[in-house]
Amino acid sequence: MWFPRLASDRVLRTCPVDGPFALTLHEGNANRLYCLNLAAERQGLSRGMSYSDARAFCPELTSRPANPVQDRAFLHALRRWATRYCPWVGIEDEDGLVMDITGSAHLVGGEAAMMADLRARLGRAGLTVRLGLADTRGAAWALAHFAEGVAPSGEPLDALRPLPVAALRLEEQVNISLQRLGLRTIGDLVRTPRPSLARRFGADLLMRLDQALGQQPESVKPLSDPPHYGVRLTLPEPIGLCDDVMAGAGRLLDRLCEKLTTQETGARVLRLTLRRVDQDCRSVDLRLARPLRDPGRILPLFARGVAEIDSGFGIDQLRLEAVEVEPLPMQQASHVVSDQKERLDDLITRIGTRIGLENIRRFLPADSHIPERSFHVAPAAASEPGGNWNGQRPRPLRIFPPEPIAGTGPQPPRNFRWRRMPLSVARSTGPERIAPEWWLEDEAWQSGLRDYWHVETRQGRRLWLFHTPQTPGWFVQGEFA
Repeated sequence: MWFPRLASDRVLRTCPVDGPFALTLHEGNANRLYCLNLAAERQGLSRGMSYSDARAFCPELTSRPANPVQDRAFLHALRRWATRYCPWVGIEDEDGLVMDITGSAHLVGGEAAMMADLRARLGRAGLTVRLGLADTRGAAWALAHFAEGVAPSGEPLDALRPLPVAALRLEEQVNISLQRLGLRTIGDLVRTPRPSLARRFGADLLMRLDQALGQQPESVKPLSDPPHYGVRLTLPEPIGLCDDVMAGAGRLLDRLCEKLTTQETGARVLRLTLRRVDQDCRSVDLRLARPLRDPGRILPLFARGVAEIDSGFGIDQLRLEAVEVEPLPMQQASHVVSDQKERLDDLITRIGTRIGLENIRRFLPADSHIPERSFHVAPAAASEPGGNWNGQRPRPLRIFPPEPIAGTGPQPPRNFRWRRMPLSVARSTGPERIAPEWWLEDEAWQSGLRDYWHVETRQGRRLWLFHTPQTPGWFVQGEFA
């Protein structure tokens, strides 16, 4: 099955457009046509044409940006749908599917009935498809792309003989070279001595020809479905006690963690669904600070959510699913065991169930000598603790926007008022001159240099002051603990 307009058909299924339509993709400093509908092709437009030239030829052209990632996801969805006809379905390039219907065609009335049903269903879905059926994978690809139809059983050459050499899935340069030599069809290749073809074009040309004619095998490799991380437990009698639910969740966790261990993955989001006897379902979602597959660490984290569930007249089924998973490869065992990090991750998870993991953040060091840029804030569940804070001089625990105070001269004022508090300086240390980062634009540092002082007041306040020599003034920007 070849979908010549897969990307545009996918978009037009949800947002129909009357008239010429094309998807554009930015390639080589220019927007080029990525996929077109039939109306745009009838206007003389083609794939790979620059968008400006296409608008010159067809001013009424409607365009949208292409999304190859969504196109691939849509093709994989079509592959899953095609397994209704046979279990062996694989991906062919970026816009096709290949099916091995050996032993499956009779289930839908034969090959002709299967192809008619495929065409009808895909047509109702708004997809353009071209079908090719043959004994070999190469012959079926050639028919789907160049002469839609069915090759006689046991005689693929009869159907392939008039097709161009491009139907053998050759490289573009090889196709051009063959046509320059006058070998334009597959029939011409078959009549040409094989030794001369091998000397001129290598073994790849003959391999493709033999695959299309069935002289070399070419199997269909179906894609396996992704692993499903879900387990279920149906109870013979309803339960309602929290301890009973936790015991059932523990049994499910053991089975789920075995699957996670086999796949070398860890769960980041878990969902425990409890079905009551009245067919109403209640769910408990658990978001973990780190990917885990340890039942002993995960089970206690469900206790708070399970305790808040109303069991009604009883719960007769439990289902546990890992909604989000991440790679968690095996680690080398060591005699040095430290559970400090694990305890911190569990604490973050417990707090995150109450206020949300995104609200738990940590400060990480940044490579900048500017006080405001010397750190950045990251979610604790999505980051690791950073290294040591680089700096020859201590920095205040609290840094806030500069607050002006009264003062003159390059030395800190002996007495000043800050936040309505009269303060007198007992000792001062400095200055520490910090220059702005000229390669970055920052309005706060437009005044230029700053001379920072560590000031201890008689009232017990330990402040971080700075003086701006260009535009004389004093400011308070931080406070030491």
